[in-house]
Parts: sequence; structure tokens; C-alpha cells
Amino acid sequence: MEQPLYLIPLFPLIGFLLNGLLLGRLGKKTISFIACTSVGLSFLFGMKFFFDLLSLPETARIIENVFFTWIPAGQFHVNVAFLLDPLSAVMVLVVSGVSFIIHIYSIGYMHDDAGYGRYFTYLN
Repeated sequence: MEQPLYLIPLFPLIGFLLNGLLLGRLGKKTISFIACTSVGLSFLFGMKFFFDLLSLPETARIIENVFFTWIPAGQFHVNVAFLLDPLSAVMVLVVSGVSFIIHIYSIGYMHDDAGYGRYFTYLN
């Protein structure tokens, strides 16, 4: 089953780049929207992949995206890949879910801080 697992870390990376590159030019609402949306999308895609994983037979609950073979040596090969199994899917949901809650809380907590944009850039 081919799933775009790379989207889970890609959304926060895009949020980091947008907030970082446009640091002095964005308002607080835009900064917090970009940061929260990127982490929220990561959580939603993690949830989608989690339920896709649950729909597979119990013995085949692994989703793997191989990008390329890094070390081919006869029968032995090392792939550069994303792999999602039930344990890593739960961890994706916990980490991205807690991160989303922290982002939401930080909007109010940091509202008067001078380093608001930099904080959300690093938080992503």
C-alpha cells in the first residue's frame, strides 16, 4: 500500500520555513495560523495513516515508502525509507497531537512577547 508518509514531517518543516523566512513581515495571527495549521495537518494525516493501517490484516500492518536503496551489497541492502507500524503510528499521533495542543496554548501564552514569530518558528 503506497501512502505519502513523508507528509507527516513535511508539514511542520514547511511551517518552519514559511515562518522563518518571512519572520519580520508576518503578523501574529498569520504566524500562529501557519504554525498551528502545519502541525494540525501533520496530526490529521497521522490519524488517516493510522486508520489505514488498522484496515490492513493484522499480519500485514506495515506501510513502507522506500525512496532509494542506499547500500546495495549482494543480498544485503539498506533502504532510505519511511516505515509505519502500529507502535510508530501511535507515537506519531501522541507527538503531533501534544504538539498541536502546545501550539494552541502558546498563542495565548506568548501574545505579548517580542519574540513571538521566532518562538513559533522554532516550535515548528
